[in-house]
Amino acid sequence: MLTGLIKGDNAFVPTAALRVAIRSGVDVAALLVTEQGRVRGDADIVFHGAPAHSSGAVRLSRGADGDEEGTVRLDADLTGVEEGIARVLVVASTEEGALRDAHGLSVEVFGPDGETVVAYEVTDAGSETAMVLAELYRRSGGWKFRAVGQGYVDGLTGLAVDHGVDVGEGPREDPERIPAPAAPAAPPAAPSGAPAQGMRLTRDQLLDMTPDQIRALARNRTQAQAEAPVAASPPPASQPDPSVWTCGPVFAPRTVTGRDNDVITVKDLPPGPVMVELAVKGGGYTGLWPLDDSNAKGRAVVNSTEKDFRGRVIASVPEHGRLRLRLEASGTWQVRILPLSEARRLTEDRLENWGPDVLLHTRGTADVAFRYKGSSNFIVHVYGLAGHTDPTTLPSPGRAAVNEIGARRETLPLPEGPLLVYLSVAEGPWDARLKDVRPHSGGQDAGSPTKLPAPRGALDRLRRAKR
Repeated sequence: MLTGLIKGDNAFVPTAALRVAIRSGVDVAALLVTEQGRVRGDADIVFHGAPAHSSGAVRLSRGADGDEEGTVRLDADLTGVEEGIARVLVVASTEEGALRDAHGLSVEVFGPDGETVVAYEVTDAGSETAMVLAELYRRSGGWKFRAVGQGYVDGLTGLAVDHGVDVGEGPREDPERIPAPAAPAAPPAAPSGAPAQGMRLTRDQLLDMTPDQIRALARNRTQAQAEAPVAASPPPASQPDPSVWTCGPVFAPRTVTGRDNDVITVKDLPPGPVMVELAVKGGGYTGLWPLDDSNAKGRAVVNSTEKDFRGRVIASVPEHGRLRLRLEASGTWQVRILPLSEARRLTEDRLENWGPDVLLHTRGTADVAFRYKGSSNFIVHVYGLAGHTDPTTLPSPGRAAVNEIGARRETLPLPEGPLLVYLSVAEGPWDARLKDVRPHSGGQDAGSPTKLPAPRGALDRLRRAKR
């Protein structure tokens, strides 16, 4: 019996009729997606408004007698899942508050005999209002369970766009804006699934958008301004130009595990810069290099003799979407490929960690204060993202902003965000926090996401399922 997985872990489950219990009183849905990570249509969304998939393999119900209050059950007969479906995503969302307020949020899978097969408790939920809690996916002729825990600060809107759910536009109430006059025919919805024009987005939400969404949003806003009546008020000056808020591709995190020296290949990734999170259990030397198409090593992104190495570094996915890494390590290891949008945010609260890391600054001008407790190199680069519109590359960071040896305190002045603060070498514990933070010139606080208007189409029906 396997229990207690942590975020990113996976384990095989029986190819049988399983029961999944989701606890903590959240709204629950299941998305049946293809190898491309997208639903084929509305019928592949299982929620309380449509509680059974047409195949009969996935069904949703309230908890039965004996279940904890707020438990939702998802029955998944893996023997009956259609061949075109590669993964079954277990999704949680909330209409009020954030998922950090959902105490005891967890997923537990029971086998046909009623015994627990695997379980995952979400311990790091934040301001997200929607999350892919876990997934059941095909692997090596069977099925596995993965603890995903991928949250979306823009709620079901962002989650839906990532997985091909229809978020088509429709009538909506927006008392803060003067509606445009009725046109003879409504313009077609942007094929990229961009949010409806008129939405006021935070910087974090814009950072999480794909390049196609950003371009579609910019087109929609330009068209809205051209069609608006002369007497209409101009848009608030606090709304940032969305074309400057790109930060690498957005995708579901991938996890690979193994032992000792190996070559790691992760396929079907969008091209561009990504985070590689490496954790090694064991001593000796740890090295990590990207491999090009001729299998030649690039510049090392990890080069450490520390025991139980862990850290996050930056690598770049080639245009063909196949990332290959050469790892030298002694002991068991786990590698996770993450979008840059999942970088930890710098705030006035002290952030503590060990090893290299990628931090995101989205506030106004500020100072970042570091305390490094290691005995070897401490190297920090800063990547300014404002005005950088190519999501497949990062701007040049120039010379290292910090390049010192040994334990020390260092305060670094930062321009306003968005920008990445990359601790490329840090073999030891450190902490960081912002000081003297000034308001962003955009006028919005990126730490307080705005509530987005409810979308229409399949996603709107999903939102209204409990009414």
